Amino acid sequence: MRSVLKRTSALVLRRGLTTYQSTWWKNDSLFRVHPSISRALAENQPVVALESTIITHGMPYPHNLRTAKEVEAIVRAEGATPATVGIIKGKVHVGLSSEELDHLAQCTSSLKVSRRDLPHVISKGLSGGTTVSATMIAAHRAGIPVFVTGGIGGVHRDGENSLDISADLTELGKTPIAVISAGVKSILDIGRTLEFLETHGVCVATYGKSNNFPAFFSPQSGFTSSCQVGNPAEAAKLIASALSLGLHSGVLLAVPIPEEHAASGQQIEDAIQVAVAEASANGITGRDVTPFILQKVNDLTEGKSLQANIALIRNNARVGSQIACALSKQMNETELKGQTHSRNHSSCSESDVVVIGGINVDFIAKGKTKTIEFGQTNPGSVCQSFGGVGRNIADCLSRLDHRPLLISAIGADSNGDAVLNYCKHMNTSAVARLEEQSTATYCAVITESGELSLGLGDMDIHQQITEQYVSQFEKQLSSAKLVCLDGNIPVSTIDYVCGIAKKHNINVWYEPTDSEKACKPFLSDAWKSLSYSSPNLVELCTMNKTLGFPTPAVLPNSVEEVLSVAVTLSRPLLEHLHCVVVTLGAHGLLVCGEHDAGSVTLQPRKERKRRQLCAVHYPALTVTAEETMNVSGAGDSLAGALMAGILQQRDTDSCVRMGLLAARLSLASPHPISPTLTLDCVDPDKAPSQNRPKLTYRCID
Repeated sequence: MRSVLKRTSALVLRRGLTTYQSTWWKNDSLFRVHPSISRALAENQPVVALESTIITHGMPYPHNLRTAKEVEAIVRAEGATPATVGIIKGKVHVGLSSEELDHLAQCTSSLKVSRRDLPHVISKGLSGGTTVSATMIAAHRAGIPVFVTGGIGGVHRDGENSLDISADLTELGKTPIAVISAGVKSILDIGRTLEFLETHGVCVATYGKSNNFPAFFSPQSGFTSSCQVGNPAEAAKLIASALSLGLHSGVLLAVPIPEEHAASGQQIEDAIQVAVAEASANGITGRDVTPFILQKVNDLTEGKSLQANIALIRNNARVGSQIACALSKQMNETELKGQTHSRNHSSCSESDVVVIGGINVDFIAKGKTKTIEFGQTNPGSVCQSFGGVGRNIADCLSRLDHRPLLISAIGADSNGDAVLNYCKHMNTSAVARLEEQSTATYCAVITESGELSLGLGDMDIHQQITEQYVSQFEKQLSSAKLVCLDGNIPVSTIDYVCGIAKKHNINVWYEPTDSEKACKPFLSDAWKSLSYSSPNLVELCTMNKTLGFPTPAVLPNSVEEVLSVAVTLSRPLLEHLHCVVVTLGAHGLLVCGEHDAGSVTLQPRKERKRRQLCAVHYPALTVTAEETMNVSGAGDSLAGALMAGILQQRDTDSCVRMGLLAARLSLASPHPISPTLTLDCVDPDKAPSQNRPKLTYRCID
């Protein structure tokens, strides 16, 4: 025999961000993203990557530090977040603090780090400034699409013989990121550089009124770009097109030097020719050429080249930030307008309940033996179904004569198509379809008796159910009778919805989904705006631990001890929550809340006041192992039916009865929510009266 309230857990193996190409970059000991960058990226705000060789090798101290901070200030002033990339003691940093900028600016042992140098510098724990290629790698892996620099490297003069070609060019050919620069320095072979970029499929565009390709200190090099963009919006469209096509190559946007600084360009160009000749005469080659020439040119022009260099970098930062902001705006508008499935706001407004949570495509593998032998093929059967906690609860409510608005996200893939086709009976108008994202999938391996042996989940897309996306449904949220939050969604989204609930006095049900996610609302005061929650005993422990309350080291087994612990752990939450429903597996269900006529009232309270609290224990209904087909949706069926009963203003016993019956149907179905679920088959007045549980009442206060 097995309880219909048995909650399953999943061992979730995360894929990582779609921009990640290898797992070692996710190791915090090697790759660190500054919190301000992580926050901006999570909220789909514009971020601009900046290189650090200009700090370590481009200018002398203190010009380098002052320029770096000025460039970051320009990026912020344009509405974007600067992310200077550098390597400090073997750690790749995306986004540097003020102290870290100071360190790089004054570190005399810093190395110039290109793609090839990354393994050496990291393995030795060294520090260095990242070149264009290394910065592109780090920015791309962090999910930053726009990178601003001074000028890129290229094919060196006589490169056809020396094969001295900058790694910047090959990186542009294989890393999908937009590089905003002032073109290529005239010390290089600009013609061959452009030919090399064309060979590697790099889109090169001039920013401005013409397609003349600039030569760093000069707005014209004598060569042209393949295309031209006149403003940030046009540049953003070009970048968005390149990223959407999945070409895996970059875009080079060449920004001419401002006219007021171009006048001294000829003097600087003359000095460059002298410096190039001197470098050749002195046998200076490789990576030493550029710093030698820059220093020589600065001496010959009495600092004018340095001033022009600084002005050029400032201008690139300004233009690049404007482009990043335009790109962010376009991508957000696309997500809000073009990536939702047939959004109909009139249908959204019909919903009296809103569910915010995940959608999964589930694969349930059930063995034909009592145990699963790992490392070999086991006899069994595999079936596909459609799940996700948020989807399941919305499905359950939909089958019980409600029309919940489901706010979620799926990929623009075949699994997403299948989900929408299966969920035609539901209101999916607020489900976003996201390009370059995979619909969440979950695979459960269960034994013959229905016990979970292993669960694997790919749930990254749930993090795209952001506060920004959900906020467009604020009208529906503020007028709903009940809002249900699935613990898979981001903390910031939970906090946002709790803020709306507090403002409009909305009832919120939090379904924690697993022990790790149970803590999310309790990381701040957001939990005080919750009305209901349905944790199991382990999740209830997590909630208490997060709030700083003591919890038992080992959970008991006997019914009396389990109930005692559940009551004790529920008590702190009831200071603010209206009701806590604790699922106890084989031991049944414990409903804790305000005492009302010998029971607990589930109906929302009209005012917050001192209450007499109590708990009622409902033993579990049972299902034989032979009847059990799928354990993944029983808890969600229970929660959904409880909510339906509350919305229908039923008494507590009737609500719980509905939940238990819905969960039993779920266990006997290959689908998380049984397609045969109807209001009639769980209606306490119509359903068979067998197995009606005996209740145990206890006072909490």
